[in-house]
Amino acid sequence: MSTHRSRPSRRKIIGGIAAAGAVAAVTPFAGAFSAQAAASGSYVIRYDKKRQQTILGLGFEIQSDSIGSNNNGLPKAVSAVPHDLTKSERTRFYQQMLKAGRSDRGFRYCRLAMGLYYRGLDDSRRHMRGRYPGQDELLADMIKQAGIEGTSVEYWSPAPAFKSTDSYLGGRLASFARKDLDALGDAMVADLDHLTGNGIPVSMWGLQNEPRHKIDRYSHCHYNADQYLAAFKAVAPKIRAKYPDVMIMADSIDGWEEAIGRKLSKDPEAMSHIDAWTYHRIGNDSNEQMTRNFRSGAAGKPVFNNEFEYLDNKTSDRRCINTAQSIMNWMVFQDAPTWFWLHALKPIANAEAAGYSLGFWRPPSDKDFSRFPDLKPGHWTWNPQNWNAVAGFVKYMPWDSVRYMVDESKRLSDQRIMAWKTPSDKQVFAITNRSRTESFTYTVDTQTSASFEGHRYGPKTNDQRIGSKQGPKLTLTVPPLSIEFWVRSA
Repeated sequence: MSTHRSRPSRRKIIGGIAAAGAVAAVTPFAGAFSAQAAASGSYVIRYDKKRQQTILGLGFEIQSDSIGSNNNGLPKAVSAVPHDLTKSERTRFYQQMLKAGRSDRGFRYCRLAMGLYYRGLDDSRRHMRGRYPGQDELLADMIKQAGIEGTSVEYWSPAPAFKSTDSYLGGRLASFARKDLDALGDAMVADLDHLTGNGIPVSMWGLQNEPRHKIDRYSHCHYNADQYLAAFKAVAPKIRAKYPDVMIMADSIDGWEEAIGRKLSKDPEAMSHIDAWTYHRIGNDSNEQMTRNFRSGAAGKPVFNNEFEYLDNKTSDRRCINTAQSIMNWMVFQDAPTWFWLHALKPIANAEAAGYSLGFWRPPSDKDFSRFPDLKPGHWTWNPQNWNAVAGFVKYMPWDSVRYMVDESKRLSDQRIMAWKTPSDKQVFAITNRSRTESFTYTVDTQTSASFEGHRYGPKTNDQRIGSKQGPKLTLTVPPLSIEFWVRSA
């Protein structure tokens, strides 16, 4: 039996988020927090006040086809997950990572990079297909077994027949004539038809990943603001007509803020098809969500980060906590309904793997055992400094949890708090300490006499049980470089 449940309509979800965002718009931004070191703070979780946004769940990207190390080139040889994993390792991947050990569901969305990690073609070279035997079946099986709602389908490049380069690499659309843009829209709808017809459901759609860039090392298509607007207005209505419950995103790097977003914002027809603004705040300090207002020009539409990683190909203990705080601060200060890490797994030989992945796998072709000598071909392992930052949210923040406000004695940049209720009305809150050397004591008024169980995460810690505390006031001393989840036990 499928673990999927029927989901509320796109318009119901989006409407609820927009309304919550309007209420929370009074939150102060610049100058609202202190970077000064502190030893303690007092907090009150305001379950007595109006609920904030519904948090839909988190997302990840899947490398379901090969890419060159350091993102350079599109190798013909297949190096992909779940393709490369043994049968037992696939099951372990689905259960332990994608579901985070939960019995029901973990991540809600799988970002599918069209034209990059899904880049096979039909004979017309206008429609995308799986590139190697079994790709569709493997993706469908992963989604089913992991209980994922659906894919976030985003194009790194349209099919080559529509490109000036006649290739996935670089260039622009070959034509912006209306008939050719209509044909592009029909082809993109047909791509969704192919995916859904092969058991790969679609929850979100985006026209182009990072459209303002000019890239020829891997799949990409460049748009200026006028070109993006023309293409979006031709394609998005076709997506809406055929898939009315799919969330349509723009612009997948700068949201509404830069040239493309500003152009879209001034066009009522385009705005009628935009459900959410997406950003890439890649590896940024989590303070940014405290000091900037990403919603001020969003016209009531939700904003969220749909790609986060560390571009210098490294991770660190402090970055572990920064990643957790990025999730929290997008939600607390920007009312984001979701948040995406980049890759679930990367091959261990890829130069970017450490900064990009939640874990590593060894492709069958990799014979260099100088790295991870105990990792067998077709097996995978964790990247703890990244995975442990995300895991607690996947495990203890179920789909459709609802965030509540927290009163803070002083808003600090290295110690953050977020509170929510699960769909079963269970109270949960997360707290962090990004200090490298000093503990921090939280005094949290939960407004209930119930007891809470603690679970600690950190660069080397995953779901460590740290006992229980009786409410309503909890005194919690958090060690340096730690994330804790406190879950009402009854």
